[in-house]
Amino acid sequence: MAVLLDIRNYVRLHGQASLLDLSHRFHMQPDALRGMLDHWQRKGVIRRLDVADTCGGCAIKTGCGSCASNAAFETYEWAGV
Repeated sequence: MAVLLDIRNYVRLHGQASLLDLSHRFHMQPDALRGMLDHWQRKGVIRRLDVADTCGGCAIKTGCGSCASNAAFETYEWAGV
C-alpha cells in the first residue's frame, strides 16, 4: 500500500510524470506501474494523457504510432484535489 501512495504523491507533487520516469523512480517495471496507476485513474485523481499530447508530433503528422508503446511518452497527470 505504501508504494501505491508514494506513486500518487509523486504525480501530485510533480503535476505529471511519464511511465518511464515513474519506472526509474520506483524501480519497477512499467506493466506493474500501470496496474497501480489504473487504481488511481479509477479513483479519479490521476489521468492518462493521450500520446498525441505528449509525443513529439509524429503520431499527429504521420500516424506512425511508434510512441504508443513507448513508456517515455505514456504520461500521467494529477487530476485530483
